[in-house]
Amino acid sequence: MAGEHILIVDDEPAIQSSLKGVLEDEGYRVTAVGSGGEALARVADEPPDLIFLDIWMSGLDGLATLEKIKRVRPEATVVMISGHGTIETAVRATKLGAYDFIEKPLSLEKTLMIAARALEHARLAQENAQLRERLDLEWDIVGESPAVQALRQQISTAAPTNGRVLIHGENGSGKQLVARAIHQLSTRAAQPFVEVNCAAIPEELIESELFGHEKGAFTGAVARRKGKFELAHAGTLFLDEIGDMSLKTQAKVLRALEEQAFERVGGKDTIRVDVRVIAASNHNLPDLIALGRFRDDLFYRLDVIPIEVPPLRERKEDIPLLINHFTARFAAENGKRAKTVSVEALAYFLSYEWPGNVRELRNMVERLVIMAPGDIIGPDDLPAPLRPKDLAPAGDTARERTLKEARDAFERAYILGELRANDWNMTRTAEKLGIERSHLYRKIKAYSIAAPR
Repeated sequence: MAGEHILIVDDEPAIQSSLKGVLEDEGYRVTAVGSGGEALARVADEPPDLIFLDIWMSGLDGLATLEKIKRVRPEATVVMISGHGTIETAVRATKLGAYDFIEKPLSLEKTLMIAARALEHARLAQENAQLRERLDLEWDIVGESPAVQALRQQISTAAPTNGRVLIHGENGSGKQLVARAIHQLSTRAAQPFVEVNCAAIPEELIESELFGHEKGAFTGAVARRKGKFELAHAGTLFLDEIGDMSLKTQAKVLRALEEQAFERVGGKDTIRVDVRVIAASNHNLPDLIALGRFRDDLFYRLDVIPIEVPPLRERKEDIPLLINHFTARFAAENGKRAKTVSVEALAYFLSYEWPGNVRELRNMVERLVIMAPGDIIGPDDLPAPLRPKDLAPAGDTARERTLKEARDAFERAYILGELRANDWNMTRTAEKLGIERSHLYRKIKAYSIAAPR
């Protein structure tokens, strides 16, 4: 793309001049320097989009310069210029991270082609890095409460194994987040993570979705299709809301788990796979077993490593961290300035029970980031049910009780945050809060705050 910055590093002025001229004619912004030292100073100051680097230079040679550049800017895209290169030199430069080579005398046509290809490579690498960063941010488990710390410990224990995991938790609590974290920390992280929402697929299509089908297996099967088990080969298959799966499909899933094999719908060939299964449900599966709606043998196959995801109301001290996380994310996604939630508004967040859990909180924060007019989100910006707009008259006991609950929830979270920040040192925490130690002890007792063991 015209306007991209290219740095030329060569101790021959004639090479600098000819290369600079042809690249500038194509619309690139070009800087030329004559030594490795100058190149390092330029790279540290303003990283170029592409570097042409001569191998044979007096003083700091090209390979030493390349090594130093990669230490400062590992993402730098570097094309080496070689007058009389050897295979050994090429291999070493490649190991150090060089993208490509051009040989002297320079072919202008080849130089332009390599420049365009290298810049496209750099753009794609940057886009991939940004995408990975966004995905990591999206699937990060946010929180420092004891419940979340215990959850992280369970994930890190379960992840390196091949044991099947059964995740239980309310809707919106983060079961999918836990499944992805297990996969990303497992030995299968480089392989596919394939998800099936068992509650969202009609009964007549679920078998085809899981096991695939052959051409002509049923009306509309115009071509062979691989199922999720096959697509997840060598990786992880996440069966979300497995409690909504029919008994007939449960039987086929049980067989696939036992044998790591199945047939496509309408097919006769047995397909063998290596898949780690993680399942999740918001139902109490033993209750469904008692009602005859879930197979006990499938339950025991899945429930090798059980993990319980706590609802948000049981880890309210994580709400300020979650709000910060989501406001930063949605401000960036929507091209808006970062917003903060006022202390008064935060009290309402802390007193609300969040029946939709983290998903409901995320949606609420996204709405406020987009819709709230100012940089500070205050109580008047909060919609129902967080803060009903038809406030009761002054003196209404229900309203006073709600406000007291909001204040208490905020005070508890604030005290807990200061205790953690001061490593549970009571004297330092009391000083920071501006209260007597005896007053702090009374607050801790009143709010049932328990120090970590």
